Amino acid sequence: MAGGPSTPALAAAVSEAGGLGFVAAGYRTAEQMASDIEEVRACTSAPVGVNLFVPGPGAADGDALAAYARELEPEASRYGTPLGPAHDDDDGWGAKLAVLRFAGVAVVSFTFGCPEAGVLEKLRGAGSEVWVTVTSPGEARVGAQAGADALVVQGIEAGGHQSTFDDRADPEGFGVLALLRVTRAVTELPLIAAGGLTDGPAVAAVLAAGAAAAQVGTALMLSPEAGTDPAQREALAGEDETALTRAFSGRRARGLRNRFMAEHGTSAPSAYPHIHHLTSPVRAEARKRGDADGFNLWAGQAHGLARAAPAGEIVRGLHRDARAALQAALAGRVGPEVGREDEPRPHAPSPEIGGPADPPAAARHHGRSPSR
Repeated sequence: MAGGPSTPALAAAVSEAGGLGFVAAGYRTAEQMASDIEEVRACTSAPVGVNLFVPGPGAADGDALAAYARELEPEASRYGTPLGPAHDDDDGWGAKLAVLRFAGVAVVSFTFGCPEAGVLEKLRGAGSEVWVTVTSPGEARVGAQAGADALVVQGIEAGGHQSTFDDRADPEGFGVLALLRVTRAVTELPLIAAGGLTDGPAVAAVLAAGAAAAQVGTALMLSPEAGTDPAQREALAGEDETALTRAFSGRRARGLRNRFMAEHGTSAPSAYPHIHHLTSPVRAEARKRGDADGFNLWAGQAHGLARAAPAGEIVRGLHRDARAALQAALAGRVGPEVGREDEPRPHAPSPEIGGPADPPAAARHHGRSPSR
C-alpha cells in the first residue's frame, strides 16, 4: 500500500471501524512517517500499526541494470522525462527505527526480510508488537527465531510487492491457504493471512484455515480515503488480469497487466530499489497524464471484488460477510442455490470472527481485528 494508496485518513478510518489500520512507511522519510502517525492519532484514539521495508543486500548486476536502462530510453522519450538515477538506499531504515522506539504504536510490521533479533527486542521494549511478513515455511522459521510476536503470511495472490526475503531466488509461490497450513506446521505463532482477501467469504476461509486475523489491501483501494490514482481506480474496476513483474521496481510485484509490463517484464533484472528509482520519473509523468499503460497498477488477484465505498463501511462489511460465510459453512450450506429449502439443516452455533489460534496481543487487548 506504500507509494500513494495508503494515507493517514485510510489508516484512521480502518482503526475507527474496528480493524487495525497501518501507516505505510515505505518511500517516506522518517519525518514524513512521524507526521503520518500523528495525523492518524489526531483522527482516532484506536491503535495503529506501521509497516517498514527491510533493506536488502544492496548489490545489483551492473551490466544487467545498464542494459535495462538502455531499454527504457524510449520510455523516457515517450514521456518527455529523463530516467532517474539507479541507486541503492535503505529507505531511511535507521532514522525510522529511531522514531518508532519512541512512537509507541501498537504494531510494527516488516516487509522484504526479518530484522535482527535486537531490533525486534528494542521495539518490543518501546511497547510495540513486532510482526514479520513471510512467504514460505523457511522464512517463518527465521521470523520465529528472531522473536517475532506474529507472522504475516503473504500468499502469492497478493497485490503489490511480494515479501520474499530474497527476490533473486525463484520460490515455489504458495497460495495463502496452503501457506497458512504449512506455516502452522513449523510455528505456533499467531498468523495473519494476506493475499487476495477482498471479500468476507475469503476472510472466513483464512480464519477457518488457522489464521488469527486477515489483512487486506486491494479491498480498500477504491475507498475515498485511499490515495489511489484516478487512472488506477478505473483500471481496478475492470476485469484485467494481474501478473507478477519486476519491470517497475526491480522486485517481483503483482499488478494489472499493461503495456509497460508487457514490453519490459521479461527483461527487468532483480535490482531493487535501483529500478524503482530508475523508472520513478517515467511513472510519475504517466500518472500525471492519466496514462495507465505507463505506471504500476498494483492489485491483488481478486481486485474485481473490491468495492467503491468508505473504508469503514468496507471493514464492517468484511466482518459481517465473514460471519455469514462461517455460519453458512457450519450449517452445511455452500450457497443459497445449494440444496432444497425444505431440507432440514443441522443446528450451527454462531461463530465469532477469529481463528482457532490465539490472536496477537495487540488485537486481543484492544478487541480489534488486524486489517490494513
